[in-house]
Amino acid sequence: MPGVRHTVTTDTPRDDVFAYVDDYRNVPQWMFGVTRFEPVTDQTSGLGATYDATMKIGPKNLKSTLRVTEWEAGRVVVLTSIAGFDVQTGWRFADADDGTTTVDVNFDYQLPGGLAGRALGSLIEPVVGGAVRQTETALRAAVEGASA
Repeated sequence: MPGVRHTVTTDTPRDDVFAYVDDYRNVPQWMFGVTRFEPVTDQTSGLGATYDATMKIGPKNLKSTLRVTEWEAGRVVVLTSIAGFDVQTGWRFADADDGTTTVDVNFDYQLPGGLAGRALGSLIEPVVGGAVRQTETALRAAVEGASA
């Protein structure tokens, strides 16, 4: 499965960063390309919470239904698609020795086969690096601004 790995470092306390990332209402504000992220279950946080999401990449709107498949308060959130665009994204939060918070991010995706997959890959792959950088910048600005 192709994917991206990245580490974000911030001066914001780990629990504050986790709370911001874990709040579904914030996702379109900081995650690159996400135009819609709405719960489809009464549970909106924690293991089993499920969301419908739309991500705009180039001219394409990619839709997924994502379920939280791993969750530990203050430590980890992993979302796995159960329908639509095949993606898994994970966020792992830790206190660093220098007093900062590190967030290890992974974004893995599976493209469909054939011409459709190659066409979609030609849209996604060139923007992934820039998307990760923009997501990091937006997330850092949001959590550092909120804790100031």
